[in-house]
Amino acid sequence: MTEQKYFTYTDWILLVPLGAVLSIWTVYWAELQFGINLNEYGVYPRTLKGLRGIVFSPFLHASVEHLYNNTIPLAILLAALVYFYRSIALRIVVGGVLLSGLVTWAIGRPSYHIGASGVIYLLASFIFFKGIFTKHYRLVALSLIVVFVYGSLLWYIFPVKEDISWEGHLGGFLSGLLLAMVVKAKLPVVKKYDWEHEDYPVEDDVFLQHFDEDGNFIEQKENGADTSVDSIQIIYEYKERKTDS
Repeated sequence: MTEQKYFTYTDWILLVPLGAVLSIWTVYWAELQFGINLNEYGVYPRTLKGLRGIVFSPFLHASVEHLYNNTIPLAILLAALVYFYRSIALRIVVGGVLLSGLVTWAIGRPSYHIGASGVIYLLASFIFFKGIFTKHYRLVALSLIVVFVYGSLLWYIFPVKEDISWEGHLGGFLSGLLLAMVVKAKLPVVKKYDWEHEDYPVEDDVFLQHFDEDGNFIEQKENGADTSVDSIQIIYEYKERKTDS
């Protein structure tokens, strides 16, 4: 697949992030509207009942601030995933949510773990490592952008704050790394010019003939023309200016 066909806009680039954002805001609105608390549907480690949180926890948030902090990075990273890895985006999201939820369930503290931050760490980790592994210049550039914008998130995979589910963050980070190594993605074919091929006849290239093996420019005569200084003739034509008598 050529780069022109690979990097094309589709409606899914907007619809997927929009659907995710609307879903998490709708759930929080419903909790406020009907006066209910759905935190018990979060991940509760090492309990059978807590396994349902693997699916439901990304939609649950403790406060408006918690919800807002997850909205923008979730939308941006989902859009990047769908645009740059369209063929495997669904597998990454579904598989990553299940895998990161299981990690949280296995290593988490005895408390309800909720929020979409685990998915954010999943997406950031996958996009970064996948771009590095593919070595495609555009995907590597995307990886560097993710590091520049969201590199500070790395600190929160460690227990730096008691009220933050670092276990969920760590689960998302490790899941993204694992999926980046395991899941194969169709990559665009980088266009190669004729002179980039190994069998290109360098000796027949007119432009390259102007350079020696060390890369120094060599001035050459073209079409037998003599370009030496001695061959240049300057002819002046003198005309006497007429003056009024």
